[in-house]
Amino acid sequence: MRGKTRSAHCLQVLLVLGLMMTAPLLQAADRLVVYTVNYPLQYFAQRIAGDYAEVVFPAPADVDPAFWQPDAATIAAYQQADLVLLNGAGYAKWVGRVSLPRSRLVHTAAGLAADYIETTGTVTHSHGREGSHSHAGTAFTTWLDFRQAAVQANAIREAISRLRPQYADVFAANANALESDLLALDTRMQAIVSAAPDTPLLASHPVYQYLARRYDLNLEAVMWEPHTLPDAGQWLAFERLLKDHPAGWMLWEGDPLQESIDRLQQHGVQSIVFDPCGNAPGEGDFLEIMSTNLRRLDRVFRSNDSGGVFQQGIE
Repeated sequence: MRGKTRSAHCLQVLLVLGLMMTAPLLQAADRLVVYTVNYPLQYFAQRIAGDYAEVVFPAPADVDPAFWQPDAATIAAYQQADLVLLNGAGYAKWVGRVSLPRSRLVHTAAGLAADYIETTGTVTHSHGREGSHSHAGTAFTTWLDFRQAAVQANAIREAISRLRPQYADVFAANANALESDLLALDTRMQAIVSAAPDTPLLASHPVYQYLARRYDLNLEAVMWEPHTLPDAGQWLAFERLLKDHPAGWMLWEGDPLQESIDRLQQHGVQSIVFDPCGNAPGEGDFLEIMSTNLRRLDRVFRSNDSGGVFQQGIE
């Protein structure tokens, strides 16, 4: 009997150990694999899903995700994901050239389609590795209207909840917290602009259309790159624009060349970085980057005499 008892006990111990070993595997299998086409969607999805999803945004740090073309291995990873989060509004045109499982695609800005901004123009230029392209068509930085960002986040919550309904309450609580943060940015941005609503601004690139519309910015854009000095023709067009739109500040996507800063100052125009945050930042997260953007913009609307450029991390 003792032998039988000992054997039964050993079997019980093995069973418990087996359950302990398989529990993490079951939890891992329960995690969603989510791929996104830009960093804002990755940030939204990770905040909503928490530990219940692995959220992947595979674009290299030195590309503009809007014009990036992933390689075959990366496309295969997108194809195998449980969900693929798309921005919509013409963002990530590579999506239309490959085969992705339609049932797994989430067009996060689909609910905003009636409010898309259509752009004109045929100027073609290059961002570097992404090759030449034009910004004509549909403006795609939808998340810079923070109310629209909240709509996109809610679409993510709905999609994740459909696949893991047992955690829907968790996702809802996380999404509500995210929405509160985004709407706080919206309220703050409105307050900033209200200090001097007619302030004329320039943008170095046509990526701020939804920001300008939502917050009623008096904004005109040129087609410059932060890492490239504008040529003679671009400076001439800028000078003509400045006569009709006497702005004192230019918004840049990233830190501009010092030579660009200096030459703009000769025209009475100062520089400020307002990062759209399409790609993952080197430091901080989406909310921190946007908060920094708004702090800089607040100084523009409230200050009559600030010089130089507000670079990342410098206030």
